[in-house]
Amino acid sequence: MSNDTERQTAAAKVLWHFTMSLDGFVAGPGHAMDWMDRGMSFRPGLVEEYVETTGAVLGGRSGWDAAIDGARPYGGAWQGPIFVLTHHPEDARPAAGVTFLDCDVAEAVRIGLAAAGGKNLEVFSPTIGRQLLDRGLIDEIDLHIAPVLLGRGIRLFDNPGGDPVRLLAAREGEPRAVVNVRYRPERP
Repeated sequence: MSNDTERQTAAAKVLWHFTMSLDGFVAGPGHAMDWMDRGMSFRPGLVEEYVETTGAVLGGRSGWDAAIDGARPYGGAWQGPIFVLTHHPEDARPAAGVTFLDCDVAEAVRIGLAAAGGKNLEVFSPTIGRQLLDRGLIDEIDLHIAPVLLGRGIRLFDNPGGDPVRLLAAREGEPRAVVNVRYRPERP
């Protein structure tokens, strides 16, 4: 059986991708991301894998508006087309390489995949990701679980009253296996 740290591949996938707190938040209140700067480490080469395999990014307007000075994914190491889905493109803060779309999410995916040139379209929006999941347009959900409990903020999947969405592991082995995570509280 392979493990959860297999290399990412570029296969024209629609990839819902986030680093998430252990309690299910992908951003703090107001889309704050400062919680990720606290000495977290990732598997060596992970960022480079995403830089290589990402062809385009699809995000939402709230996340874009919260980005600092039009920040680029992966610390600026990735350069490519970014699409921001919004109902009000006319008042969006423009930036090089960013296209504001006012269309259906399925059309946004079509546009993003075409621009990705055979690489993956990464979805960086909980709201858009949930809509795409509802329509069967997510190929993979890729989560990096961070050793932090935020307690509040923007949840990865917020669907009150909705039905559970069953998932299958995207690796070899038992597709319904529970992933075990064990941490200890950091003491000052």
